[in-house]
Amino acid sequence: MHIPDGFLDTKTWAAAAVLSAGALSYSLKKTREQLTDRQVPTLGVMAAFVFAAQMINFPIAGGTSGHLLGAALATALLGPFSASIVLTSVLAIQCFVFLDGGLTVLGANIFNMGVVGVWTSVAIYGLFKKYTKSPAGIAVVAFLASWTSVMMAALAVALELAVSGTVPLSVALPAMLGVHALIGIGEGLITAVVVLVVLNAGYCPNGLKKGEACYE
Repeated sequence: MHIPDGFLDTKTWAAAAVLSAGALSYSLKKTREQLTDRQVPTLGVMAAFVFAAQMINFPIAGGTSGHLLGAALATALLGPFSASIVLTSVLAIQCFVFLDGGLTVLGANIFNMGVVGVWTSVAIYGLFKKYTKSPAGIAVVAFLASWTSVMMAALAVALELAVSGTVPLSVALPAMLGVHALIGIGEGLITAVVVLVVLNAGYCPNGLKKGEACYE
């Protein structure tokens, strides 16, 4: 899902960079307001998990790749603002240190995974939270959020490649969505299991809280 340099035209990567900068700026502001000292290590652990998960890549026609995303799990455990910062940090390290994803398109990669992926998860959690309050039910919602976030991020990549004229939408769309539909199932299962274990342990993650209640 990491887009390399040269695959997006200037207008596309510039627009994505502006959107990502705005989203990251707001996320930093909200995180400073909400984050406690006790929660800081959790961000580091989550970043390490996402980093490791994303390093396993599957080549896809059109020059990009498929991999686990981690947005839905990070959103559930940390909340959307901290999750966006975690994804952004991971993507920046991958870009500058491991040359995974291009420098000029870093904003686009952040937008696809750290903005679209995270806020798709928020939308799914919000849409279905009123229908269940049991740990098992919440785990099912986490699976849906994870799968959908992966698919929407992949869709964003396909659209950007098509708008840039790099790969026709008729090629990019089935290639990206086909592979990530399968990847999303695996990621959804991982996310559901982690959320279920956390809830059964009696802990209510930040991303599932509303006030002092858990997923209500």
